Amino acid sequence: MPVIKLVKGDITQQQVDAVVNAANSSLMGGGGVDGAIHKAGGPAILEACKQIIAQIGHLPTGEAVVTTAGHMPAKKVIHTVGPIYNATRPDEMRNLLANAYRNSLQQAVAHNLRTIAFPNISTGVYGYPKEEAAQVAISTVRQFLQAHPDEIDEVRFVCFDEDNYRIYHTLLSSEEVNL
Repeated sequence: MPVIKLVKGDITQQQVDAVVNAANSSLMGGGGVDGAIHKAGGPAILEACKQIIAQIGHLPTGEAVVTTAGHMPAKKVIHTVGPIYNATRPDEMRNLLANAYRNSLQQAVAHNLRTIAFPNISTGVYGYPKEEAAQVAISTVRQFLQAHPDEIDEVRFVCFDEDNYRIYHTLLSSEEVNL
């Protein structure tokens, strides 16, 4: 049975098969989680991203691709682009954010990556409301794990800040965490 865990800490230090990067569409690094992953992993991640972008132009919102994790303890990085929040289009925002989680999990399955760590996608500079983003993340991951119970062993939600940690803790404590 797949397990969902909550961790407060640094996603770049997670010993998992894959960490998810909340990337921008250029995959060239940036601030927040994206900058931290590129810095911790070293130049191999940027080089792999450049090769992907040379082939596809940019990574669309909600899509995901896999690269090396460079110097990080994880084996791979799954880069996904979350939506830049727009309150006038809530259904579209939920769908795009859910796609970022779902497509990341699909990439994990396709690459036989059985343990995966997610950051709080789109809740930083992209402005997605943290509680709503957590609800989308948890429900999307739960649905995926129920549909693919033998393909993923563990999903970690890694929260860097206390606010996100508290929100996830409350949401996950209100339900059965293990599927």
